[in-house]
Amino acid sequence: MKVVIFAGGLGTRISEETDVRPKPMVEIGGKPILWHIMKTYSHYGYNDFIICLGYKGYVIKEYFMNYFLHNSDISIDLGNNKMEVLGTKSDNFKVTLVDTGLNTKTAGRLQQIKKYIANEDFMLTYGDGVCDVDINELVKFHQKNNRIVTLTAIQLDARFGGMALNEEGEVDVFREKAKDDGKWINGGYFVLKPAIFDYLKDDMTNTMWEEEPMTRLTADKQLMAFQHNGFWKCMDALRDKLELNELWETSQAKWKKWS
Repeated sequence: MKVVIFAGGLGTRISEETDVRPKPMVEIGGKPILWHIMKTYSHYGYNDFIICLGYKGYVIKEYFMNYFLHNSDISIDLGNNKMEVLGTKSDNFKVTLVDTGLNTKTAGRLQQIKKYIANEDFMLTYGDGVCDVDINELVKFHQKNNRIVTLTAIQLDARFGGMALNEEGEVDVFREKAKDDGKWINGGYFVLKPAIFDYLKDDMTNTMWEEEPMTRLTADKQLMAFQHNGFWKCMDALRDKLELNELWETSQAKWKKWS
């Protein structure tokens, strides 16, 4: 099963980093967040990736063009202009890099990779969020329910704590930051049937995947949600990058399933 990753957005809310590179290439623990996402899928045996490029896509192309070399020990004989690979720590990824346009929105990016998808189910996620979802359980859920699209639903941590007060102003309940109970949001990590492309007709360049296509899927009862109560974090702003780096450096990166 192939894994499609959206990696073409402008990343304007983390412009401190994205002036020189696309957001999926912003590093966590010295590796692009894109690499962390791919390692999560690889841990479950999914190593065939299609990456939808846009803003500064050449940076991602150059990264993977040189990936094997940069993750290998090498010996170079400058006199004979020969190089020998002595050992490698490279990953067993197959990566298809597709330029889907600078300003193309997500539905248009997905539409453009149809020719690289065989007539089989595939996965899809965003290039800026890490998660400890069990991919195998997600796929089983998708296959059991037999709908066109399954998404991973998550609950965000509340930004602030809360209190319940009685009429006299006494605190009846005090709660520190917790899950925002009852509110589920789209956390990415989709599984899709190839029938999804029937929902991506005509020119979708200016259409968001999360709007009209998913609204139609919902109306047609073709969208299921796999509820994930574990770790999920989107790198939306600089504070998120700093938080993710802190988790990595203190060995608390819950998304790291690989050894």
